[in-house]
Amino acid sequence: MKHRAAVLSAVAALAALATALPAAAAPAPAARAVRSGLDCTTWIHNNDPLYGGVDCTNNTGGPITFHADIVCGRAFDVTGNSVTAQPGRTEESSGHCAIYSTGIGHIGWTVE
Repeated sequence: MKHRAAVLSAVAALAALATALPAAAAPAPAARAVRSGLDCTTWIHNNDPLYGGVDCTNNTGGPITFHADIVCGRAFDVTGNSVTAQPGRTEESSGHCAIYSTGIGHIGWTVE
């Protein structure tokens, strides 16, 4: 009976631990925001959770240059390629976190 109680206690502790741990490997849903004349959607690749970026549409009358800012857990953050979106056009900036990263924690963008 003591052994059964110990096993049940260990199973309960493991279940509690599993629900308390963050889902670091689960891809974040796409986020959409409008600022600085850009209408942007962030994304994480379905098959490679270390690869992500931002697609931005230029809603102004002039060109806008921007790049993705990718926060990589337990690895150096990544700056995506600089791209210039012409008025009404959509462009993409992306980057890849290091293999030892725990995954993408956040994606944003910077207007240059």
